[in-house]
Amino acid sequence: MTLAALRRDRSGATIIEFALILPVLSMLMLGVLDLGYRSYVTSVIQGSLHKAARLATVGTMTVPQIEARIANDLRHFSPGSTVTTETRSYFDFNGVNTPETITQDTAPEGEFNPGDCFEDVNNNGQFDLNRGRGGVGGAEDVVHFEVTMTYSRIVPIGGFIPGWSNDVTVTQNTVLRNQPFAGRTNASVVIC
Repeated sequence: MTLAALRRDRSGATIIEFALILPVLSMLMLGVLDLGYRSYVTSVIQGSLHKAARLATVGTMTVPQIEARIANDLRHFSPGSTVTTETRSYFDFNGVNTPETITQDTAPEGEFNPGDCFEDVNNNGQFDLNRGRGGVGGAEDVVHFEVTMTYSRIVPIGGFIPGWSNDVTVTQNTVLRNQPFAGRTNASVVIC
């Protein structure tokens, strides 16, 4: 075959074009599959968290039981995953994930420093950036539940996409108020 005839021959051009597009198309499809699975995992975590939190706020579950139920649900769903839970109670919704109140502020103002007085809401004797108390609290307390799950990707594409790893961490939370089955007290003290 002469060189001119070889230049005019178009058979096989499609396979070359397909070979150029295949890696991009494959990564796109695997990425969509991975993100879809992550959405599904997020939904499963949120559902498990809501069921356990609801049972806790009506007084039928303790913190260890909540943690065990959530961990059990999620480990059956994704074996080998790491599940951590955090439960904190607050007096009201305004206090969720907020620092304790500084009642007497010295320079520099607006941040806690030695010599400041503060309202010790969680009664641990120190200033906290999160005023919550550990556990589910008492009657009418607001409880913040948080679940973090780390699992391996179903398709190990983390090494091929910059900024991704082969492990995914999903965190979900919910805030509920306990049922009013008993009297309520607010036993915070001011510490200087």
